[in-house]
Amino acid sequence: MSQLLQACLLSAGALFALVLLVRAHGATDGDRAALFCAQLGFGLLAATGLLAASDLASLAPTAGARDWLQQASQMLGVPLIATAALSLARGWQWSRPTWGRVLLGLCVFFELARQLRWNEPYALGLFLASALLLVYAGLLSLAAPRRVAAALIAGALLLASTPLVKNPLIEWQLLILAAACPLLAWLLRELTSGISSKKAVYPD
Repeated sequence: MSQLLQACLLSAGALFALVLLVRAHGATDGDRAALFCAQLGFGLLAATGLLAASDLASLAPTAGARDWLQQASQMLGVPLIATAALSLARGWQWSRPTWGRVLLGLCVFFELARQLRWNEPYALGLFLASALLLVYAGLLSLAAPRRVAAALIAGALLLASTPLVKNPLIEWQLLILAAACPLLAWLLRELTSGISSKKAVYPD
């Protein structure tokens, strides 16, 4: 499958996921803040697909911007989605300022990794951590097998799309992420419906 088609599928899958989450309604301010951060993650993935498609189709010379945006989607977007899933699964009611600090921290470490040329090991660590967070979030609802299955599959897809040069599936990374996006969005919507009967309040 061509990279251009994969890029188009990624943008379509991420936009579909974004629409699903926009239509989701969190029960609390904490849930809505978590969903908003997940929407930012899917927005980065959608922008990555669109820019990659534009570059591959030679519509515009955007190689530099494409590389930066792809790194941002990997080191900001994916961790945001996974953190939102964990927050919803645990019933944590993080305030908007708390989510702002999470986002700011990810941005700082993202730029630090870029400046120190640690992109690959840092991205690997984030993908592994994100996959584990998703699996853990799913296992918190053993009474809902579909959620558990969705979390396990999403975690496996993230591992398969790990941005390593030696990854044998690296040529299919965009397609794998495209497949993961709708699944992740469905999982987040399910988690928003309230897996946990307890709502833990995280301090501001």
